[in-house]
Amino acid sequence: MKLTHIVPSLESRHGGPSSSVPALAAACAQNGHEVSLLATVAGAAETRVDGRLTTRIFPRDWPQFLCPSAALNAALTTETSDIVHHHALWLRTLHYAHGAAKARGAKLVISPRGMMSAWAWKHHHWRKQIARALIHPGALAAASGWHATSAEEADDIRRLGFTQPVCVAPNGVRPPAADQLIAAGAGWRERCPVIGQRPVALFYSRFHRKKRLRELFHLWLAAPRGDWVLMLVGVPEEYSVPEIQRWITAAGAEQRVVVYDGTNLPPPYAVASLFLLPSHSENFGLVIAEAMAAGVPALVTDSTPWTRLNSENRGWCVPWADFHRTLQVAMADSPARLFERGQRARAWVLQEFSWEKSARKLADFYEQLLRPAP
Repeated sequence: MKLTHIVPSLESRHGGPSSSVPALAAACAQNGHEVSLLATVAGAAETRVDGRLTTRIFPRDWPQFLCPSAALNAALTTETSDIVHHHALWLRTLHYAHGAAKARGAKLVISPRGMMSAWAWKHHHWRKQIARALIHPGALAAASGWHATSAEEADDIRRLGFTQPVCVAPNGVRPPAADQLIAAGAGWRERCPVIGQRPVALFYSRFHRKKRLRELFHLWLAAPRGDWVLMLVGVPEEYSVPEIQRWITAAGAEQRVVVYDGTNLPPPYAVASLFLLPSHSENFGLVIAEAMAAGVPALVTDSTPWTRLNSENRGWCVPWADFHRTLQVAMADSPARLFERGQRARAWVLQEFSWEKSARKLADFYEQLLRPAP
């Protein structure tokens, strides 16, 4: 099959899809399909070819926050595809994908990438209504099918009234190499001397209210934490590093909480004893899987699709109302028991989640969509 994957941006500040979509496109290419991956950037055009995968990045026009690109739209007129697969909603690239699929007689598949959860759908709802009417009119109704990364996300799609076929194909995860973990750990301990050899509870995600970052900060300070350090690392978005640092300074918590901009730095999993993500919603939560792949047990909210963490002592997935109590339970575990939990989580996530499996599931789904109606 000839596949065109489109994602508005591959910049790390835009979260999980900047890494998950290229990994998925590469896995599709490794399975023998001809794959084009198209994206926009606030900069110069770029083309990369790696076997059956061609990545083309186009300059972004004004207004940049909507990711318009006349160059990307023009390139789509020369693409011959069986499937046009767009990742994310509310941005202009979905309009281009819709138009290209219609013009070429291709099937349009959409990955919401978390944007259809109840929390996300309500957040700035009026803006999304405008986007649906004006930024990519008719695209959602025109989709031949949907790609969800969890059963929960598939339920979100159905809850909103969409009846097209849905493929549930989770993200994959690859374990970091031992030398990468060693180098990252040494780098972070040098960058952040306050952690020393102390146990670290790590938040690693976008600095966005969806992640309950501020709530986590106040929860951490609500009780003694012994020698533990809360390490906040991520991509500044709704909250900046200076703003968070002001929270820390005002609370006199410099020895209890540290914050860093993680842009273009290696993930800090190697220094963590426990991973925390109390999000309002996640369609998958790639950083959760990555933490486990690095051997770090996770405590997350049950508004993420990770309830299976509660099986076999892999970690914890609980309602926000129980998060504080469960955090105390997790921190009371000995280092040896936390390590054992992390190793069980690592073995499970590496067995269950691979890009190759997801690419095969999607290929079967694409073929189903392309079969003539009986």
